[in-house]
Amino acid sequence: MWIFFTLLAAFMQAWRNAFQSQLSKEVSVAGVTLARFIWAWPIAGGYLIGLYLWQSVALPVFTVEFVLYIIGASVMQILATALLVKLFKLKNFAVGAGLAKSEALVAAVLGLCIFGTQLSVLGWIGVSIGGVAVFMMSSRQGLRDISLSTALIGLTCGSAFALTSLWVREASLSLSLPFPHRAAWVLLLVISLQTLILLGYIIVKERATLAGLWQRPRQTILISSTSCLGSVGWFSAMSLQAVPYVKTLGQVEVFFTLFIAMFWLKERVKIKDMLALILIALAAILVMWS
Repeated sequence: MWIFFTLLAAFMQAWRNAFQSQLSKEVSVAGVTLARFIWAWPIAGGYLIGLYLWQSVALPVFTVEFVLYIIGASVMQILATALLVKLFKLKNFAVGAGLAKSEALVAAVLGLCIFGTQLSVLGWIGVSIGGVAVFMMSSRQGLRDISLSTALIGLTCGSAFALTSLWVREASLSLSLPFPHRAAWVLLLVISLQTLILLGYIIVKERATLAGLWQRPRQTILISSTSCLGSVGWFSAMSLQAVPYVKTLGQVEVFFTLFIAMFWLKERVKIKDMLALILIALAAILVMWS
């Protein structure tokens, strides 16, 4: 089941990134980041209500530890999304999204050091191969000409996403509920807090950005809806399986990303990026096999 949720998340996230890439040409970084959350919380709320109608369980008990995980995950995901939009402005859509996938390797290292997450040898090999593939995608002209600034932003973005995922999993596991309910509670609380934080910032600093989003309702709703559906997949998968496995398999998102880039956005993709895709596929196979 975690494989199904991960594939759902990867597919939806690829489309969300594509819509964000387009909106980033017209709206500020903060505005594109807000578009990810502003209409997502009603969808998340409806999903949670639907779960309770399907299977009535007890309401959760929120501990201080749980609240801290929610706050940390919310802030890190805002930062990660802002950096991802920055990557879209520095490089093309496909490469920018590919760089952000460094989170799988970072999640494996941080998970081991902070949360004691254990991976099999085959799992580590798969995660490492995925990291090499991401490194290849950060170069402009192959390994002879690495863009260090872009690679650094990509690594920082991936690290922020990794911390988000690890804290989301810990928050979910701290609730004594069935996995879909606890994942849905975490999703709703994270998205709601993110919406409040970004709305507060934009009202104070960039009021014109709200008008920009209001004038582009179709793009904003598409970003929010695909983001929320993707988060349902990620949060559910991470409630069932360790983050490094989920995120390494989630690198198949790059396949969807390149398909969208080539056939919908009409972007050119280099041969080395195709080779990186093959490595990502190998990494995903090793992780599922392990």
